[in-house]
Amino acid sequence: MRKERKRQTILAAALDEFLENGFLGAGMDRVAARAGASKVTVYAHFADKQTLFDAVCAEAIAAAERAGSERVEALAASTDLPRDLRAFAREHIAGVTAPHLVQLRRMIIGEARRFPDLARAWHRGAPERGHATLARIITRLSERGLVRAPDPLLAAQHLNYLILSIPLNEAMFAVREDHDGTELRRWADEAVRVWLAAYGTGQSTF
Repeated sequence: MRKERKRQTILAAALDEFLENGFLGAGMDRVAARAGASKVTVYAHFADKQTLFDAVCAEAIAAAERAGSERVEALAASTDLPRDLRAFAREHIAGVTAPHLVQLRRMIIGEARRFPDLARAWHRGAPERGHATLARIITRLSERGLVRAPDPLLAAQHLNYLILSIPLNEAMFAVREDHDGTELRRWADEAVRVWLAAYGTGQSTF
């Protein structure tokens, strides 16, 4: 337990270090200082900077998935699908555009040639697993007659990118960083309205 707590402390310190200085500029000595640990302790947990960076990204992916999983799973038993999809969409935007995730995404894209396995792991862990989970829920909603989705995976991808396309692109390119809640909710709600217009049934009108 103590060893795991120390590992988590190092990961949190490393996240701050990578976000502040990028992969190339980050230093294992500064990670150790931020974590209140010795370099020997840091290296005992992580063999080198790349291993540490991989672990930081994996932890960020896992945390994001945990944060959204409960809301996604709850959709399968929804009694008011438009309402619950709106709630999911709003949370999804807030989660995916969290500043530390946007910065990590930029770094991974920037380092994709250097670390292609990490870039692939991010894509498998974030979009692909998320789409697979959402597709499973959409299949159950189809079985209940709430949506028509002959291809649940494609329907899941459509929903995800309708929700995220505008806010995530703006966040990635730092077009604006001062969106208020009203604008974010509008993007989420309109994405759900358009998706239900394509996939909804009479039982799931907006």
